[in-house]
Amino acid sequence: MLLEDLPQSLSACRRCATAGYFIGSTPIVTLHAGAVFMTVGQAPGRQEAEVTHKPFSGPAGKRLFRWLAQAGFDEAAFRATQAMTAITKCFPGPHPAGRGDRVPSRVEQALCAPWLEQELALIDPQVLIPIGGLAISRFLGNGQLMTGLIGERFERDGRILVPLPHPSGASQWFNVPENKARLARALAILSELRKQVG
Repeated sequence: MLLEDLPQSLSACRRCATAGYFIGSTPIVTLHAGAVFMTVGQAPGRQEAEVTHKPFSGPAGKRLFRWLAQAGFDEAAFRATQAMTAITKCFPGPHPAGRGDRVPSRVEQALCAPWLEQELALIDPQVLIPIGGLAISRFLGNGQLMTGLIGERFERDGRILVPLPHPSGASQWFNVPENKARLARALAILSELRKQVG
């Protein structure tokens, strides 16, 4: 499959619907041939699904791009040249408890995994930025505390990985001073990588 054919194929996907899962949007990704950086989040949110149709364009996205600006990235330029995707491509619906979005199930993650593999193969980014626990677990394995991974640089399958916490305003993670220092280290790593490979 060619990269330009992928969005249409994604839009035609009915794997989750066939398995009985709610689908709250069409797939929401931004893919550019030659992208050096690829962000991988958990799933699109309500704002992305209902209003903007762009990855990380709700409140969490505003915080993410404030972070990336600290690493020297301009949002418009990043969106125009780099890749932004997620573990699952469609809005999974609201959380049953009424706060935030529902976390995609393991079945949904597995159903969507071939799309992520195709994105990685077709774009072949040099730097992956997994954002939040779900994406970090996908690339760096389960069983490790996210706190110990933020602020570090990893190499997997010939790619550099720099994990970031989820930029949700509801997260209590940022209330810990040590975690703010970890985030600052991660952004410093991304800044250096931008200069080296960007």
